[in-house]
Amino acid sequence: MARIKTTETGLYRIPLPVTLSDSTHGEIKAFELITCRVRDADGAEGVGYTYTVGRNGGAIADILTREIPELVEGREADDSEAIWHHIWWALHYGGRGGAAVLALSALDIALWDLKARRANLPLFRLLGGFDARVPCYAGGIDLDLSIEALLKQTDDNLAKGFRAIKMKVGRPDLAADVARVAAMRKHLGEGFALMADANMKWTVEEAIRAARALQPFDLTWLEEPIIPDDVAGHARIMSAGGVPIAAGENLRSIWEFKNYITAGAVSYPEPDVTNCGGVTAFMKIARLAEAFNLPVTSHGAHDITVHLLAACPNRSYLEAHGFGLDRYIEHPLVLDEGLALAPPRPGHGISFDWEGLAQLSP
Repeated sequence: MARIKTTETGLYRIPLPVTLSDSTHGEIKAFELITCRVRDADGAEGVGYTYTVGRNGGAIADILTREIPELVEGREADDSEAIWHHIWWALHYGGRGGAAVLALSALDIALWDLKARRANLPLFRLLGGFDARVPCYAGGIDLDLSIEALLKQTDDNLAKGFRAIKMKVGRPDLAADVARVAAMRKHLGEGFALMADANMKWTVEEAIRAARALQPFDLTWLEEPIIPDDVAGHARIMSAGGVPIAAGENLRSIWEFKNYITAGAVSYPEPDVTNCGGVTAFMKIARLAEAFNLPVTSHGAHDITVHLLAACPNRSYLEAHGFGLDRYIEHPLVLDEGLALAPPRPGHGISFDWEGLAQLSP
């Protein structure tokens, strides 16, 4: 084993080629990438990252720069569990969740990348290994697209090899959502995996009404129908709506997922490795879901998460996000007949174009 010698933080604002939109975040013109590079005393390096949809990246970067080094430097790099708990409790009072857990997530990802690189193993094998070929869907951020533009985006994703699609719902009138989902179902045909994401738009009663209206279109799931704080509301929608529910991208700990799962409030737990506490927390959430016989899905960071789901027997679909990070990665995600392939390179296998990213520092 080797001790952690240094950590290095990067903050970059990455413009999107096309302005995206959903029901709560509005227009998204750029996203913020916050990176964490950990080096040990032998000179080996691991890389992690987190992101935002445009704001608060500076707060996360500041925690990684100001608070994290003194908490981790000199510790055994392989002791990811001990380091996780040390940081969680050190930052707990001043930031339980929020920016603090996003910073912890980036560091934890870097530590697991370092551990796998030192073992000369791809991350999914270090985590146990189940199947390197993971079902994958294209996650569109397309609420304001016309139906014509939505179907054009869908055809582009089909041409890239996707065999499952997620679209946005949550327009001001439910009839518009129903018309768009109906058009997508007709376009894709029966049996094609189609998901819909409301981004927390509705009240519980609105969500139940929407779920019932969308029931004829055989959705794989309806995602985030209401605010993540309302566990009981999600359980009511599950019971009365008649459509499976995916939720979790805005949950920040294994304990929050426990509350959802034990309340019968989620069909597809959906952790995001960059904001739930990193690899350490993501894998615990996945095992918790497995114990309740639930399939686990994911949100964001598909280049990392493909490894995590490749180590989970209860995985469902990997989300492939459209945030444009591929331009700054040497080996973007590879699809084969709708399956994402966990790369065999040591670690998570992401190699950033650091020179290119340097041009995007705010």
